[in-house]
Amino acid sequence: MKNKIKIFAAVAASLTLATAIAACSGLKSLDVVGQQSVTSFDEVLKTIPDHIAADDLNIGWALSAPDDSVRFIWSEDYSSAPLHDVMLEFDAEPFLDAGLDPDKLPDNYTFYEGDTMGGMGRQMLMVGTKLGGDKLTYSGSPTALAAYEQIVDKYRDAINYHTSLDHYGVKLGDGNMFEWAKDMQINSYDNSNQDKDIVFVLNPDPLIAADVDPEKIEDWAYAQVPIEENGKTEQVWKLLKSFDLK
Repeated sequence: MKNKIKIFAAVAASLTLATAIAACSGLKSLDVVGQQSVTSFDEVLKTIPDHIAADDLNIGWALSAPDDSVRFIWSEDYSSAPLHDVMLEFDAEPFLDAGLDPDKLPDNYTFYEGDTMGGMGRQMLMVGTKLGGDKLTYSGSPTALAAYEQIVDKYRDAINYHTSLDHYGVKLGDGNMFEWAKDMQINSYDNSNQDKDIVFVLNPDPLIAADVDPEKIEDWAYAQVPIEENGKTEQVWKLLKSFDLK
């Protein structure tokens, strides 16, 4: 009798484990947004291959804007990333010209001089966030797309989708984002006729608190965009730098 009880217990445990695995697999298969974001991000990478490069300093990958003024960087190993796991690095000059006092920037911002984007002594700003401390593993050598897939698999909450804009995005903390079009053939970030295939998005509030006049930042648009929160859409102010890739 005791042996039968043990057998039944073992079978029950196996069924419970199988059900849990199936449920987890089912949840992943139902994550249409996550899966489609990988497909569309891959399309962006393939569209501008000359602007995708390994970033040894941040232990990951970087996507540079066509004018090289700003980069989206994502780590391939969160246990080794020195500062952030996902971030934007951009030219500080337009912000300095618009009144920026770097000493008033919050802790998630870094102001420095460097040549990481090709300009020796160039003044730069970086803003981003840590996602975790995982030592990420890969099947084969890490690639830019595989590193992005790690975000989808392990930190799904960091991936955003704006229904009204048809854009996917990676949340960089404090309202900052990098976004790209679900379909680069048919998209517009606002009511204009200009396509916006990739968009670098900054929360203007910390910059305004650091004495920046958002209306005077050259080549960045200060505009209201629709944001979905708790089932409601509201207009919020953002700083945007967008590019048409096709």
